[in-house]
Amino acid sequence: MVSGQHYKLLEWLEHVTFPMEAKFSDIEFARTSYQSVVRRVIDCGTTTCCYYGTLHLEATKLLADIVHANGQRALEEKCNMDRKSPNYYIEPSAEVSIRDTKALISHVRSLHSPSETQDILPLVQPILTPRFAISCTPELLTSLGELASSDPSLHIQTHISENLSEIEVVRNLFPDSPHYAGVYDHFGLLRSNTILAHGVWLEDAEMELIAKRKAGISHCPTSNLNLSSGTAPVGAYLDKGIKVGLGTDVSGGFSPSILNAIQNTSITSKVVAMQNGDLGKSETTFVNRRFSLATLVYLATMGGAEVCDIDKRVGSFAPGKSFDALLIDTGPNAGTTGLWFPEDVQRGDQVALQGLLEFFLFCGDDRNISRVYVQGRLIGGKSYKA
Repeated sequence: MVSGQHYKLLEWLEHVTFPMEAKFSDIEFARTSYQSVVRRVIDCGTTTCCYYGTLHLEATKLLADIVHANGQRALEEKCNMDRKSPNYYIEPSAEVSIRDTKALISHVRSLHSPSETQDILPLVQPILTPRFAISCTPELLTSLGELASSDPSLHIQTHISENLSEIEVVRNLFPDSPHYAGVYDHFGLLRSNTILAHGVWLEDAEMELIAKRKAGISHCPTSNLNLSSGTAPVGAYLDKGIKVGLGTDVSGGFSPSILNAIQNTSITSKVVAMQNGDLGKSETTFVNRRFSLATLVYLATMGGAEVCDIDKRVGSFAPGKSFDALLIDTGPNAGTTGLWFPEDVQRGDQVALQGLLEFFLFCGDDRNISRVYVQGRLIGGKSYKA
């Protein structure tokens, strides 16, 4: 879904996103869409994905089934939204929203085989998903907070401070809250396994609160640029100790590939540096600095694992972690016209390998992703045969 790119966030939701999401009430439409989406996301190299399902219980159960059958690691849940949504696409009450959320949590957890050892992280896990503060009544947020409090293992995902108009609406809906992050904190939804998408316009006090609660930011630069939301000061977040990973935010972002997110993270960091006169000169801080290759790779791997609060199990090749990995083909038969490198880059030493990595990150695409492994199992990639 790439239409409506001339809109900003709230208009885009009204004219593009909500009408499309409403179609998922048709289970066969959902089946066709989700089968295609999950396969495409896997083949683009995403080993772990946070899925925002629509508000439809049965369609989102189906999404969980499809993700599980394809062997992808995922956090998945239906959206909670009982206000400020069109009458054709809204939950009738907070009670119904919570009832369906609990039903989906039970369904997702039933997918984990009892025969699997306790040391193996379930591939598909539930995640509470208040769409954003605007779409949830205080009653719904209270119930979600109570549900989260009753089960500390439940992850939480939502949006925060993506767009200036959005922030103003939140301020009017929650006048007693000091800021956007304070809304989630008030209802007990800001903690170490909370994933906050965007965070483009966070105030200093919000950064301090998010760092204190050990929540994480999913930086979605493609979407932020595409919907004219802004350029998130990720370096400032890193300096304050906030966990940051990368997200695609499809379809606010127009690509399901984290490679695209890496490229636009690099561009965004350069824009932020230029806007601030390239003041980030310190080698020990990230604020107002152009990100290095190492920083970009970290954000796309360990950073994402930390934000999802699964970094003890995935995110690197440290001994004892699950083997979630990509096999990359940078050879001439991969079919990527953008990958070209002189012979001296092919020597095989550390400098040469770093050069190949940089070529792949900035010139490669899914055609270079030969194999995708999750928990040691081959699940996708160009050479994968189902």
